[in-house]
Amino acid sequence: MHTVTPWSATAQADIENSEILLERKISSFTYQLYNTGDSLWITAIMPNSGKIAFRAAFAMNSCFELSNLFDDQDSIVVILDSRLGSYEVRINFPDTAVPVLHYTTTFTAAVPLMIPFWPRDIIPLTKNGSVENTNGIIHMEQFGSRSGLLFASITKPKTGSFFYFQNLTSLSEYCEATQTESKNTVGGKWPEVGFQLPSTDKLPLPAGKAFILSDAYVILQTEVVNKPAVICEHFLNNLVKIYKVLQQPEIEYNNWPDIAKKVITDLTNNKGAWTQKNGIPYLNAYLCDYETPAESMVQLAVLIPFKEYEKWSSEKQPVCDDLIKGLPAFYDPKIKCINRWLPSLAQLLDGSEEQKKEMVMDSWYLHHPLMNLARLALHGNKTAEQLLLDSIDYVIRTAHHFDYKWPVFYNMETLEIIKKETAPGAGGENDVPGSYTHLMLLVYKLTKEKRYLKEAEKAAKKLEDLGVSILYQANNTAFAAGALLELYKITSKKLYLDLSYICLAGLFKNVQLYDCRYGFGKNYTNFFSIFPLNDAPYTAAYEELEVYAALSEYLIQAEDVQLLPAVKTLIPEFVKYAVNRIAYYYPPLLPKEMLSDEVKTGELQHDLWIPLEDLYNGWEKSGQVGQEVYGAGMAFGVVPRQYIKIDEDFLIFIDYPIMHQSKTGKSITIHLDGDKEMCCNLKILKLGKRSIKMTVFQDKKLLSAFHKTAEIHDYKISGRGLVKIKWEY
Repeated sequence: MHTVTPWSATAQADIENSEILLERKISSFTYQLYNTGDSLWITAIMPNSGKIAFRAAFAMNSCFELSNLFDDQDSIVVILDSRLGSYEVRINFPDTAVPVLHYTTTFTAAVPLMIPFWPRDIIPLTKNGSVENTNGIIHMEQFGSRSGLLFASITKPKTGSFFYFQNLTSLSEYCEATQTESKNTVGGKWPEVGFQLPSTDKLPLPAGKAFILSDAYVILQTEVVNKPAVICEHFLNNLVKIYKVLQQPEIEYNNWPDIAKKVITDLTNNKGAWTQKNGIPYLNAYLCDYETPAESMVQLAVLIPFKEYEKWSSEKQPVCDDLIKGLPAFYDPKIKCINRWLPSLAQLLDGSEEQKKEMVMDSWYLHHPLMNLARLALHGNKTAEQLLLDSIDYVIRTAHHFDYKWPVFYNMETLEIIKKETAPGAGGENDVPGSYTHLMLLVYKLTKEKRYLKEAEKAAKKLEDLGVSILYQANNTAFAAGALLELYKITSKKLYLDLSYICLAGLFKNVQLYDCRYGFGKNYTNFFSIFPLNDAPYTAAYEELEVYAALSEYLIQAEDVQLLPAVKTLIPEFVKYAVNRIAYYYPPLLPKEMLSDEVKTGELQHDLWIPLEDLYNGWEKSGQVGQEVYGAGMAFGVVPRQYIKIDEDFLIFIDYPIMHQSKTGKSITIHLDGDKEMCCNLKILKLGKRSIKMTVFQDKKLLSAFHKTAEIHDYKISGRGLVKIKWEY
């Protein structure tokens, strides 16, 4: 038996003893409306007679009087009055084929009110007995500033599952007025779960103005899900169903080619980005941090996208040569592998953090630089190939020692575990087997040696029991998803495709699928942000770039795979918002007052085009960690993926993943493979002075620009299909 609060203890009896205000049947589900005095309840009756109740309005220390009830079949509007103010509850079913329940509650206070408590809004009901005797499993819930969602199954009585989504964008005005936050608002303990309005402890809710207190979407299913692969597939499918009926914010375009040029200037010329040893320059991890030794990951995290940009622009970038020249010095003959820290500067490690000690390795840091060396080697760089092949046996030996389950920190020489778990009972760095799989597949592609493929499979199988807790660090999980997809293509073993979907579910439960429009969060668009860790309080530039790049590649790699349709919706939509959102890591695009006065590492320079490590929602200032030099590859990663350069005359920009492009004469054909029901943006950006006449088709249908100037033509296009652009001079 579960313990319950007074706000749930009598809920079932109150509902049973109240009259039905209205009943609506949608598909095989029946919805009933009840006024129980202090609450307006929407109960849902499942096809198997199971019941669940949603508290759409709460009267606080008062009782409701029904003022009006309006039903026009498209929507239901309930007007309620109480001594404290008036409520309007709007209920509709935006997609009756699914079906999705949507209710929005607006409150206008009669007097300024402090609200110290608000009950959760979901309670399972029983045929006989009471709510405290029910049981359920919460598969996923909101953590911190992530999406306000809850996915759970009711196991006693065996009712089914429900997917609940609170559109926290709608809560922004409430949070702005009361100086509260929408963090950790959706969750709870069984049987009282769902959304809890943030309590006020600073400012009262003003009187006389309508505020949205809840904007909830619910999908009910009769199936009780329990296996990780099934849970993740249902999660992805349900998230897409909600996403398609959710009002998404407008896209804000940023001129990435222009940003890239500014980054090159600042990265090249700002002394705070660099340190030097033996006449060779190395990038600092953070701006003006001269006390920490150079790191191999930092050099390669910037070098890889910079090389992509170099190829796209057909312009030699001297910084790339400098970075390549410094790579051999990271090889440590004591362990026969490249090290995280530059061995010749190891004496600078001050032990101020667990990993800032000589020979202490953070597990993912071992694999990440080697992945990037493999990418360079695959493009013909012999320095990178030599370093990779000289290091790979050490990596494999380490994997065998840990049985493909890596701790957080270990000693590189002795392999002694220094920190085993991220938290008690949580395991080590759970997604590192996926990083290792990715690395092994890259080396297999380079060498064609089967032993690397076998290593990839051994590591991948260790991910099988992790379920949605697979994510340790988002970029590594994204690389793992792609590696598992590739393993599936090589072996045809469905296990690897299922594990790939589990990785994707781990990523998409770690996003912020709302726009925070209060506090400092209102200064930049943050819809569809992804957090670097499961418990990170902020989003981070470098991890966001790598997730964006990895997921772009995932869709291209999956061209000949029959993917779960939800994946073909979520990945392109994530890319679309990432492309137009992550520019806000650059401090020149942010108001100075939202930047932190104190910095953990190095310095902040507001006018410098080096990204912040950390962007916070709401009332916290950003840039607390520092200005992240190793995130400086962001612009160089975006430009080659989203822009097509047509001679020196114009650029084509599309904010969806570009699967293929083929140029013939004065025309180009571009293949998109997202969701046909979704749309993305196409821009034609004129560079030169020549007069150019453009014609744009999608799937042979002539398109018209919705906005046109002498320099830019804007089009909305479907997320799937063949786009053909013709031009005449």
